[in-house]
Order: sequence, then C-alpha cells, then structure tokens
Amino acid sequence: MKNSLKIAVTGQSLIKHDIRQIDKPGFQEVCSLLHKADLAFTNFESTILGSHGGWPLKGSFFGCSQPVVLDTLQALGFQALSLSNNHAFDLGPAGVLSTLEEVDRRGFLHAGIGRNQTAAVRPARSTFAGRKVALVAMDGGPGPDFMYAADGAFGRPERPGINRLKITKVIDVDADTFEQLRVLRDKIGYTAADLGNDSQPDDAPPVDADGELCIARAIFRRAGRVGKNVKVDEDSLSHNLAAITSAAEDGCLVIAYLHHHHWESVWADVPAWVGDVARQCIDAGAAMFVSHGAPVLQPIEIYRGKPIFYSLGNFIFHVRSEKSPWRAREVWESVVPVCTFGEDGALAEIRAHPIVIGGAETLEDNDLEKRLTPERAYGEDAERILRRFCDVSTMSGASMSVSNGTGHLVVSGGTGS
Repeated sequence: MKNSLKIAVTGQSLIKHDIRQIDKPGFQEVCSLLHKADLAFTNFESTILGSHGGWPLKGSFFGCSQPVVLDTLQALGFQALSLSNNHAFDLGPAGVLSTLEEVDRRGFLHAGIGRNQTAAVRPARSTFAGRKVALVAMDGGPGPDFMYAADGAFGRPERPGINRLKITKVIDVDADTFEQLRVLRDKIGYTAADLGNDSQPDDAPPVDADGELCIARAIFRRAGRVGKNVKVDEDSLSHNLAAITSAAEDGCLVIAYLHHHHWESVWADVPAWVGDVARQCIDAGAAMFVSHGAPVLQPIEIYRGKPIFYSLGNFIFHVRSEKSPWRAREVWESVVPVCTFGEDGALAEIRAHPIVIGGAETLEDNDLEKRLTPERAYGEDAERILRRFCDVSTMSGASMSVSNGTGHLVVSGGTGS
C-alpha cells in the first residue's frame, strides 16, 4: 500500500540473556518479520543495572538486566520500547536513571519512566517511514507509591520513577456485609491518623466516603455484588489523556500503552475497567492501544476503526525453572500482529503471526530456561494459537480469518464504531 506505515507489536519482553547468536530458523523468521516493519514495538519488562547502580527492592520476583540486552532487542528489529511496568523500579530510582541512559544511548523511541512525573508522562516522538509517531506509556500497578515518578516541590526533591495510572483496588460487598464491616471498623477504632500510618508514604484514603469504607489499606464498597474491582483516579487518567491529545494534535500517530497486574481470575478475561481506559485513550487521539500484564493472549477489539490489544502475552520470557508458576502452555504462545495504517492514519489491516517461545519442541520440557527465543509457529501449533485468538477476538468486534498459518484481521466496526 502506497505511503502506508507498518507497525509490528509483540508481547512483553522479559529479557535477561543475549540471544543474538541463536540460529534457529523459526527465530530468524520472527526477526525478519520485525525488520520488515517500519516500526517494531515491545515492552521492556526489566530494569538496567548500569552506571547508577541500585539495590533490589523485591524478593523472589526481582529482576534486572545488563545493558547488552538492549543491543539484543535492537538487533532483533525493535526501535520503540515501553518502559512502564512492574519491574521498572526493581533497582529503585538508580535503575530508572540507568535504563534511561542506556535506551537514550541506543536511540530507542521510549516512554513510561522519567526523572520526574512531568518527564515520565511526556509523549516520546520520532519519525518512521516519513511519519511522525508518538508513544505514551503508563503503569497501573499494583505497586508501592514510591515506585512512581514525582515532581519536586519546596523542600522535597523530584523522584525518578514510572508514569502512573493511579488505580485503587476495591472490594465490592452487599449491603449487609458492608454494615457488618462498618461495625467492625468502628469497634477497631480506625481514625484518619490510623489510616495515614497504614498507608504511608502517600496520603491516606478517606475514613468514610459515600458508599465506601476503609480498614487498614483495604477499601470496601457497597454494591449489588461481591467481588474484586478497581477505581481509576480521574486526575491521573486525565494527565495521560492530555499527553495523548497533545501528540495527536501535533500530527503524530499515537501508540497508547498500559501495563497492569489487576487481572481477572481467568487470565484470558479482560477487566471491564481496562476497556474503559482503552476507549478513552482512542477518543483522546490514540491510533492504537497496547497492553501487557496478564501473561496470556487476550482479545483484540476494533473501536472506532482503531485496534485495542488487551494483552499480547509474552514475546521473550526469561524466567527460572525453579518453583516457577509459569508452566501453562498459553504463557508461551502468542502472536505478533503487524498493523498497516494508510496515509490518512486509518487502519487498513492487521496480520497476526503465531509464535511459540522456545519452539514447539520445548513445550513438554519442564526446563523453562531452554525457552530463550520466540519462534514462528507452524502447523497444528499455529492453527491452535490463531483459532484461540480468533475466538476471543470475535466477541470483541474483530473478525479474523486464518489462512496459511497467518491471521488476517478485518476491521468490521467493532464496539463503539
């Protein structure tokens, strides 16, 4: 297509090893696919141990990487990275500064972390195939308040960190349970000071809001159902939407990115609030929305002619075998969608290419550390991955056909079109 822009997006890249020398045909085919795109984008699911040092701020799920992995991602064909995720602060502010230093040194388009909040929310901009592209990347946690970037104030220095979409976990309960909890809270004697101590370092939640109450750090809401829910902070969301609008009004094709771990009990299900955020990002001017967190494929939705990738699972997933919870087949299978945008910025088509991390021969092997590279899936594996993706996506308004081991997604209006 004349003057088109092809953007390849992948699952998240939790990369710890230099895999450039691995010469497996399926891996080389994936690299070729990324290189043929005008822009290839992934989430760098780590932090760099570099010149600024740092200290581990997590236990068993801590992770950091050497700068060489960025050379690896670049050699694979990536030019754009989201840096906003639950591992970006694993070495604290020092790791954030080292990561910024190393991605800048290599010329990546990147967004999602910064020396302060103003820098972290700022759209990253560059030009690919003669087209202006911008990236706004945010993280919804859950995570401690101190991992998120903050601007300086009088007597308080700025804090390097992650661009936040502030989300609060809420437990919905029925009216009877709510009243029982209110009695319990009053017997315990929680006051604003108690809640402040429980919620350090940031401000405490309200002792009692309309239809809500807080015990320790748990917020309970009176509702007609019992279950988990979240509240999205409107100020936090509005800052990110303003960044998207600013870049779109400047003529950029904007990629909006969100990382979060507020998953449903069934990982493949999309939380309703994520759909609300995604559609608001599109309404604000984003040309596409990409999300990671849940380590499995979730649906694609077509909204107002724009793609919403709720989760593309994993692309590179370097984890240790010992006591790993990540053994389900779905964790190691994904697709690489290549989105073609026309000269007017409208989505023309999406082709989805199935992959298996480590190749099909490793799926029955319990040694997860052998699963180093994403490889093109073929035959029954390709058919299974694409059919699963097709089935869940059809429910979200995207119609996909499968032919010769590739999915072809046809824009059919979708929800809200």
